[in-house]
Amino acid sequence: MDLAALRERVRALGGSGRSIALGALAFGILVVVPVLNVLPSVDSSLHVPDYLIPLLGKFLCYAILALALDLVWGFTGILSLGHGLFFALGGYAMGMHLMRTMSGEGVYRSDLPDFMVFLDWKKLPWYWLGFDSFPFALAMAILVPGALALSFGFFAFRSRLRGVYLSIVTQALTYAAMLLFFQNATGFGGNNGLTDFKRILGYSLHASSTKLGLYVATAVTLIGTYFLCRYVTSSKLGRVLTAIRDAELKIRFCGYQTTHYKLFAWTVSAILAGLAGALYVPQVGIINPSEMQPSSSIEIVIWVAVGGRGTLVGPILGAFLVNGGKSWLTSSFPSAWLYALGVLFVVVTLYLPQGLVGIGEALSARWRMRKSA
Repeated sequence: MDLAALRERVRALGGSGRSIALGALAFGILVVVPVLNVLPSVDSSLHVPDYLIPLLGKFLCYAILALALDLVWGFTGILSLGHGLFFALGGYAMGMHLMRTMSGEGVYRSDLPDFMVFLDWKKLPWYWLGFDSFPFALAMAILVPGALALSFGFFAFRSRLRGVYLSIVTQALTYAAMLLFFQNATGFGGNNGLTDFKRILGYSLHASSTKLGLYVATAVTLIGTYFLCRYVTSSKLGRVLTAIRDAELKIRFCGYQTTHYKLFAWTVSAILAGLAGALYVPQVGIINPSEMQPSSSIEIVIWVAVGGRGTLVGPILGAFLVNGGKSWLTSSFPSAWLYALGVLFVVVTLYLPQGLVGIGEALSARWRMRKSA
């Protein structure tokens, strides 16, 4: 067997192996975890406790967010340091709905949210109208981040803004939005944000069944997001996006309107980030401007880099591993997390440019080549 044929065989085996691994992962997330939460007794070693379900659901939301960033960074070459803004906007849209469903049940028994009563607001702001409807809130969680990304991307990409300059501008946009939402006068709860939610679609957010339902909905959304991104990146559109990432000037010289392709990927990515934020809020129980701080957006970049950008599987893996490590370190060694995060970012940048998925693929390819030789 010649070398070219051997490489094709290794690639085919690697693809089938990855599909099997993805299928097993999806089955574990969507079926095994809920079953182990419901069926085994509380005393069983196989039982997944109720307190872990919202935590795992939060990690699933982060995985959707990481996939959204990978679409624009890993496949289009746009390093965004502002995806925390799109995530937070989706979260605020859902948080506003959850606050509206609590009308008359707050501390002050008012139709207004408690923080508005405390600040002596007399009526609900116009931009809060309609959020008593779940479909409207879900639509706003998608449309508001998408509209902001579309308008920002139109001017940024049309001005040929790219590279580190684009990254800085995205971070500046996020920081400006954070300062805006911190102000009480904007009507979004100021520093405290929106919290103390009670129900969603009539179901108590404190009930175990509701938490499990939100987890399953998030798992289904993650799987759907993966297949959507896979469809986009494996199509002709995806090949153009990858070419733009590698050599945008050459692609433009060939007659492609690269601005349109980048704007499409950027807007879709923002919509997915907003959807992740909408799923995140009812499971965590709070949304505040800290989700927009620059460090939050940088962490998203680290998730993708650790897992392996441009792979789709890598960002999911990175989101779970990094946030799992964060949960453990912040509880066991609270002061060590930021140092560990900094070291992790440096190590991945210098020694693991393809992330953990790249290491796994390299080792798997070597093993198969030796076995086939």
